[in-house]
Amino acid sequence: MRVARRVRIVGLVQGVGFRPFVYRIAVLHGLAGYVLNLGGSEVEVWVEGDEREIEGFLRDLHEEKPPPARIEEVYVEEVEPKGFSQFEIRRSGRRVYAFSQIPPDFGMCEHCLREVLDPSSRWYRYPFNSCAWCGPRFSMIYAVPYDRGNTAMRDFPLCSECLREYEDPSNVRRFHAQGISCPKCGPRLTLVDPEGRRLPGDPIAEAARLVDRGYVVAVKGVGGFHLAALATDDEVVRELRRRKRRPQKPFALMALDEDVVREIAAPTEAHLELMRGPERPIVLVPKRPRSPVSDLVAPGLGVLGVMLAYTPLHYLLLSETRDKFLIMTSGNPPGLPIVKDNREALEKLRGIADYFLLHNREIVNRVDDSVVRLTDGEPMLIRRARGYAPAWFKLPFKLRRRVVALGAMLVNTGAVGFDRYVVPTQYVGDCDRVENLEFLKQALEFLRKAYRLKPEVVVSDAHPRYPTTLLAERMAGEEGVPHVKVQHHHAHVASAMASNKLPLDSEVLGIAIDGVGYGLDGTVWGGEALYASYTRFDRVAHLEYLPLPGGDAATERPARILVGFLAERVGEEEALEEARRLGLVEKLPGGEVEARIAARQAPKAPRCSSMGRFLDAVSALLGVCWLRTYEGEPAMRLEAVARGGGLVGGLRMEYEERDGRLVVLTGEFIESLIELVGREPVRDLAYTAQYLAGKALAEAGLEASGARIVVVSGGAAVNDYIVKGIKEAAQGRAKVLMPN
Repeated sequence: MRVARRVRIVGLVQGVGFRPFVYRIAVLHGLAGYVLNLGGSEVEVWVEGDEREIEGFLRDLHEEKPPPARIEEVYVEEVEPKGFSQFEIRRSGRRVYAFSQIPPDFGMCEHCLREVLDPSSRWYRYPFNSCAWCGPRFSMIYAVPYDRGNTAMRDFPLCSECLREYEDPSNVRRFHAQGISCPKCGPRLTLVDPEGRRLPGDPIAEAARLVDRGYVVAVKGVGGFHLAALATDDEVVRELRRRKRRPQKPFALMALDEDVVREIAAPTEAHLELMRGPERPIVLVPKRPRSPVSDLVAPGLGVLGVMLAYTPLHYLLLSETRDKFLIMTSGNPPGLPIVKDNREALEKLRGIADYFLLHNREIVNRVDDSVVRLTDGEPMLIRRARGYAPAWFKLPFKLRRRVVALGAMLVNTGAVGFDRYVVPTQYVGDCDRVENLEFLKQALEFLRKAYRLKPEVVVSDAHPRYPTTLLAERMAGEEGVPHVKVQHHHAHVASAMASNKLPLDSEVLGIAIDGVGYGLDGTVWGGEALYASYTRFDRVAHLEYLPLPGGDAATERPARILVGFLAERVGEEEALEEARRLGLVEKLPGGEVEARIAARQAPKAPRCSSMGRFLDAVSALLGVCWLRTYEGEPAMRLEAVARGGGLVGGLRMEYEERDGRLVVLTGEFIESLIELVGREPVRDLAYTAQYLAGKALAEAGLEASGARIVVVSGGAAVNDYIVKGIKEAAQGRAKVLMPN
């Protein structure tokens, strides 16, 4: 008996070779009907034929799907057969029945790389080879559905050979693969000097030769430009730092393959598994002893940010270089978004890059490289961008209103929310610059159009003067909808709850630890234990307030925090004497004068419970880092110094009740630490400070709340030793969940 089913599939099902896959299994089961993309990035299938064959088709839909595809929902509807005689792939429709994911960019697959390296292949040394399973997606999409005409590949009509493969159902990787091309019909490379004059010869070979000679080459990639340079030459690295005005912040590296990674770093299998995934992120890996990588690449950290070549272009470039790995850092002026256009590169990267390796495919959506690390053995995303964005999170509950969220100010990511889904933008950066704020608006506008979302509420951080807060206020006014302000650390906790799929009625102890967040009492928060649900929270414990003499100046020069702290404890003159003994005065650019100013500012300085500022103060006290040149530097270097350390006997971090809350006595701990400076190894003191800070905050929070679930979030939640301390405190008392 002939029956029919209409099937709608939600998930990552456009741009991954899904329609050709559906075609093949439908034909295999002898079914007739059609498959087409719909306007919400979902896929609709009509199948009719024998009922048992349809059941087999639905089973294969899950079990045999293409490698990058992810099926989240399948809606099957019984319908009347229409008498189709064959199965076909139809032109995409614009109807929206259920929204689906916009495909992120995928790293090259082994099949495409094999073709690029095969002299007998027509893709030999072709830098833009891709197929249904790999290559650019989000970075070149103008609009959904994902069809060639809606991408930057519309500028490159298929040649007869590519068209034949595109129309061949037996060609698993290229049948209806929208991004395919070859040397005859695809994008092309050019190598130019800063004036835009083309250099003769093979662009890739010449670019590699220039890099080997010590020049910096700007390379147009998938989501923007990289700056490629030797990682083994101190002078080259030093000069790149001067040009980028980046004195200490680590540079990312790109390696040809896993063997090269092992030559420069000491990855575990977990590190390599992250590197080789389709997302191809930068992964933080311990540096190998006697590594050939210059110490100037990641000063004072002990880890390297390494990614594998994720396009044929990068692979071919690296294979031509002497080292087979290079610095491959984001191509952007300091503090601004990554550059994505050829003309923009020649203007904005002039003076940083010596030469420019360009191509003529437009980058529609700029998207930087993602960054991942292992924290106590668990993967933690530090920067969510290429390969991950704009994949959505499915919530364990349904949103009552459609949301546009603008986030906070630093290391910003926006999002839209509807139904059961939250779709983050790609990483944007610090929104204290108008260019980054404009980038955030563009990224949100793309998602709003893709998901046809008219917001019913606009959300931002609670800080009244953040540019994102002011933009959200204006946007809410223009849309005629409410503007909701969310406390920074409650947002951290709620996001960690959602990423762990906790039900709507859940209550947890949230450990929210970071550098800065606007507190409801007008102080700066950042070391918080919140007894929280999704919609409310009670601040049950926090780190003791420390002074920030000079405000932002104290975050840049954390010795000021210590001087201010000492002044509050023992008075100005004795504090200055102690600061001299500890070598803190000489670590301030203004020396004695600045130290005295910090001491006098302390009584009226902003108050801060931040874990980040506590770590900064300890870092300065131990002589690890006393000048912050990038976000998190003192804390990151403190963590690096602590590797291999152990607990120092006798050091304790206590807490006590103050005004109805438990307060972790970081001040008393700093006093105890001062007594041990020079008497105990710095490594052990650094380890102890971080471990005990996490342990004490969690113990205080658990005592105050009685919670059985602990969720940990915030910028400092990637710290190995803080997380170890939290887990130790919770052992046998509560389950600890990290963001995922």
